Amino acid sequence: MDYYPLIVLLIGIVTVVGMIIVLRVNAFIALITAAILVSLLSPGALADKIERVAKAFGETAAGIGIVIALAAVIGKCLMDSGAADRIVRSFLKLLGEKMAPAALMSSGFVLSMPVFFDTVFYLLVPLARSLFRRTRKNYVLYITAIATGGALTHTLVPPTPGPLIMAGTLGVDVGWMIIVGIIIGLPTAAVGLVVCWVMNRLMDLPMRPYAGQAEPEPLEDDQLPPLWISLLPVLLPVILISANTVTKALAEGGVESLQQWVGVTALLGNPNLALLLSAAIAMFLLVRQRGLTLRELGKTTETALMSGGVIILITAAGGAFGKMLRQCGIEDSIKELVGTDGANVGLVMLCLGFGIATVMKIAQGSGTVSMIVTSGIMASMGVTSGMLGCDLVYLACAIGAGSLTGSWMNDSGFWIFARMSGLTEVEALKTWTILLAILGVTAFGFTLLAVQIYPMA
Repeated sequence: MDYYPLIVLLIGIVTVVGMIIVLRVNAFIALITAAILVSLLSPGALADKIERVAKAFGETAAGIGIVIALAAVIGKCLMDSGAADRIVRSFLKLLGEKMAPAALMSSGFVLSMPVFFDTVFYLLVPLARSLFRRTRKNYVLYITAIATGGALTHTLVPPTPGPLIMAGTLGVDVGWMIIVGIIIGLPTAAVGLVVCWVMNRLMDLPMRPYAGQAEPEPLEDDQLPPLWISLLPVLLPVILISANTVTKALAEGGVESLQQWVGVTALLGNPNLALLLSAAIAMFLLVRQRGLTLRELGKTTETALMSGGVIILITAAGGAFGKMLRQCGIEDSIKELVGTDGANVGLVMLCLGFGIATVMKIAQGSGTVSMIVTSGIMASMGVTSGMLGCDLVYLACAIGAGSLTGSWMNDSGFWIFARMSGLTEVEALKTWTILLAILGVTAFGFTLLAVQIYPMA
């Protein structure tokens, strides 16, 4: 067996982790450096080794760049228009104060599909603090419920960057990624809510005031947009993309009445167009609700696109890194190492995806980087549905579950949770870190269960 590709793989991983942790280098620089290094160590003409990195970078950016940019605009507009706030208040009103933890978790679950987790947590924590001032109890329950809902869709459901990137890297239909991610996320969220209740019983932590800061005043109800239009930018892309996936599957399965609609749903369900329509609605809502001029709207969208641009750069660099690993011949080495005919190969590969993502998460902190790197590594191994015995969407979910596990002090999410909740580092380790580890293992368990029930192979 040729171990050289495995050595190159190890060098690439050490380069990424070492540059991020030891040298404190930006993830984009670390990933593109590792991609170039792996390319130089791989077979091929010397003159082509840098050019193929740039080509792989461009191919990845072409696949996900538009969607990530538009998702950033949607998230910014939902926050600034008050639409996100309306969704949260509607959940609270629907479920009542006794079910406030479920309402907060549901809000986080829905909003973290198009909005980054950090932003969702910033939005929802003031509501948790307001509920505690009213009830004088259950503070840990409220904040961990928010974390549960937000973290799950952040790692399992597009168009959040991590799941979207995994779908593109592994060749998974985005619609299936949305559907299966939600199916696995919902029971995991239910388990997570039970864990939140237990933590709340075991740890009676106080709600501490922010040092030198006044509590933010919530907007009046009449300053917020109606619920239906608030939900539209969130649900429209999910509906259009999922409808395309379901229509195509049914038409291929022999439902002749749907075959004439395949072209229409393929157009409307294209993630780029679906997100563009959603972004247009979100921008219209912001202008209508806040009375912005076109110049002010332009500045708002520019701010959103700047944050999205960073994610696109990191994502494309991660894609280039994964493709360069394939150039070094890692696929053949892995196949020789684990085989492709054994009955347990699928389980081994799913566990490998979960394990690598977990190690990457513990090592460098970012769940998105963990998903990018791990999906690139698994794609470079040439993993197929036939090898797994199930659809590749389950491998993506296993990686997403792994990227939840092992969040600690090198994760920005850890510090956002701790600082916004007013917890000490030890308290955050006892709540946030343990909660996300349980969510990750649970999501992986439900992924394995789904493989047994409906492998889609």
